Amino acid sequence: MPPLSVLDLAPVPQGATPGDALRNALDLAQHADRWGFTRYWVAEHHNMVGIASAATAVVIGYIAGGTHRIGVGAGGIMLPNHAPLVIAEQFGTLASLYPGRIDLGLGRAPGTDQRTLRALRRDPAAADTFPQDVLELQTLLGPLEPGRTVQAVPGTGTAVPLWILGSSLFGAQLAAVLGLPYAFASHFAPDALMQALEVYRARFQPSAQCPRPYAMIGANVIAAETETEARRLFTSAQQSFTNIFRGTRGLLPPPIDDIETYWSGHEKVQASAMLACSVVGSPETVRQGLAALAARTQADEIMVAAAIHDHRARLRSYEILAEIQRAQAPREPVPA
Repeated sequence: MPPLSVLDLAPVPQGATPGDALRNALDLAQHADRWGFTRYWVAEHHNMVGIASAATAVVIGYIAGGTHRIGVGAGGIMLPNHAPLVIAEQFGTLASLYPGRIDLGLGRAPGTDQRTLRALRRDPAAADTFPQDVLELQTLLGPLEPGRTVQAVPGTGTAVPLWILGSSLFGAQLAAVLGLPYAFASHFAPDALMQALEVYRARFQPSAQCPRPYAMIGANVIAAETETEARRLFTSAQQSFTNIFRGTRGLLPPPIDDIETYWSGHEKVQASAMLACSVVGSPETVRQGLAALAARTQADEIMVAAAIHDHRARLRSYEILAEIQRAQAPREPVPA
């Protein structure tokens, strides 16, 4: 089985606050650090009351400062929302404080709606220059070149590892051309997963950072002592994805006993399609499901998301994953 990592959107459960969500994120990260997970990533989202990780670099600093070994990073920063120099300074600062532990995953989407995009003062056409922005950021984080008058301080010379994130073939092609590791968002957009992996591996050009293709996939994994309890915990995510189609995004709802009473037949098809890359069940079911997913995709790493309402149940789910991982012989992750 490939190495396992954690994707935490810092979900805000019903009955809790963003402060509670961030403190839970740190607690989960500290457990993941002890349990041997490879990375702990948070993601940039804006104007979403159920996600507390909008100030992504700030959250990364909070998590990195409270852990010791685990890699901490962005999965990701939505680069068109920002000037590359600002991101180079932020992540150069993080890398200076926590050397060898910071990752920078880069996405092209806004991570929000159109009105919030304008509030971010983002140019709607900024996504069109995403490849150029990645190259600019890469230059700013690299060694100081003769004649360059603008540098990131801190940032220049830190060589923060970059990742390209994606849910389509665009990101796969860009990651391949630039010789960067690639993370596919199959935890919510699994349709193009296999085709994107094929494109990435076929077109990959080696680089100093990444001499061979390195593909990470996202998966929703909910583990519990019994099948019934895991399926019940999973209903929080199923409700949340249903709410996307209803236009009623909100706080992470508590689990319910029967999801069929919540969604319509059409909503079930839509939400289940988005959640197709999910492994839910008892420890043995999860072990088999992860093994099958790894065999099908040949992923170098699996980034696990777990939208579980109760924090103790979320900790236990990741603990079960750690127990499964320890029983396997994982491949070494890419140096970061």
